[in-house]
Amino acid sequence: MLLASTSEPPDTIHGQLRVTVQGEVIEQSFGEEHLCFRTLQRFTAATLEHGMHPPVSPKPEWRVLMDEMAVIATEEYRSVATPELEYGRMNIGSRPSKRKPSGGIESLRAIPWIFAWTQTRFHLPVWLGFGSAFKRVIQKDAKNLNMLKEMYNQWPFFRVTIDLVEMVFAKGDPGIAALYDRLLVSEELQPFGEQLRVNYQETRRLLLQVAGHKDILEGDPYLRQRLQLRDPYITTLNVCQAYTLKQIRDPSFHVKVRPHLSKDYMESSKPAAELVKLNPKSEYAPGLEDTVILTMKGIAAGMQNTG
Repeated sequence: MLLASTSEPPDTIHGQLRVTVQGEVIEQSFGEEHLCFRTLQRFTAATLEHGMHPPVSPKPEWRVLMDEMAVIATEEYRSVATPELEYGRMNIGSRPSKRKPSGGIESLRAIPWIFAWTQTRFHLPVWLGFGSAFKRVIQKDAKNLNMLKEMYNQWPFFRVTIDLVEMVFAKGDPGIAALYDRLLVSEELQPFGEQLRVNYQETRRLLLQVAGHKDILEGDPYLRQRLQLRDPYITTLNVCQAYTLKQIRDPSFHVKVRPHLSKDYMESSKPAAELVKLNPKSEYAPGLEDTVILTMKGIAAGMQNTG
């Protein structure tokens, strides 16, 4: 909250702050009395901080560079497979997943669109375009890298934006995204998914370079530890969800034994492998839809993100 308020332009908060809290996550801030008081303290501190120490106005050259990167990033925006179709039946949101039930991708609401990508641990709408924008402006003029670092260190809005994307990378897992691709994406689109994962890694590298970090969440070890503790449980739910979605979309697909389903994780040192081993078999059952809905709720709770 404090970071969000300090990233607001000067003279936008004058002793008042209006905040919209999504119903899906309202219990995290207001579910208990002590949480309500802590949330109020954060809002109050953020409002006072912005008034007493207003953020600096961005330099004209920073704005020019941001505008240039925005154009580049927009051109890079694409899409890939997600459980968006099933999201509408989940019933954890306050609105339908689409503005028109029969509409296509253009009728999607922003929240379910982001939510679906969060489920696959790929977070495409969050980072796609960042890497290309960084790469092209740096290739255009090597001095732009120093300007980007200057923007990160001196412009609160830019810093908060980069930090939020970095946090999303900490929650992401391109290996999980690849599992969804292998099961749910047609063969002719597989190379597209592979290229997106290459872009993911390149964007991650450039983001760390701009922030001056050697590793993800270097500046927030507490959050990094929390995410590491939750990762094995979320990964297990992802594996379950991916194969359940496959069974729903392809009734002829039957799973007899699971080892080959999660080979990458069974052979790795990830704690998630131990949890996957607890249920080595996955037979077809009438409750597949309930299963996928439960995994979606579990992943959302573990990721602390809906949309």
